[in-house]
Amino acid sequence: MKADAKLGPYRAELDALDTRLAELLAARLTVCARVAELKRAEGIPMMQPDRVARVRESYADRGRRLDLDPGFMRALAELIVAEACRIEDEIIDGQCR
Repeated sequence: MKADAKLGPYRAELDALDTRLAELLAARLTVCARVAELKRAEGIPMMQPDRVARVRESYADRGRRLDLDPGFMRALAELIVAEACRIEDEIIDGQCR
């Protein structure tokens, strides 16, 4: 049996997981857009540094619990927060960082 045939089921499983990850990220960013709309309506500053720090650390904590590298999880949180910030910036029309 060729290597590709042996890898096929794993690749299909990874593809399905990647789809789920993308769907979850889309859902999270949709909530972020609603948060931005509320911030704009209520005059709440876009950047909430304490919240960003808590999110980053909660990702690291989840990583530790799931035996994932906390540094990787913090970096992932940074990417997600950066995209959320970009979306909020578009909605609020402010500065992201």
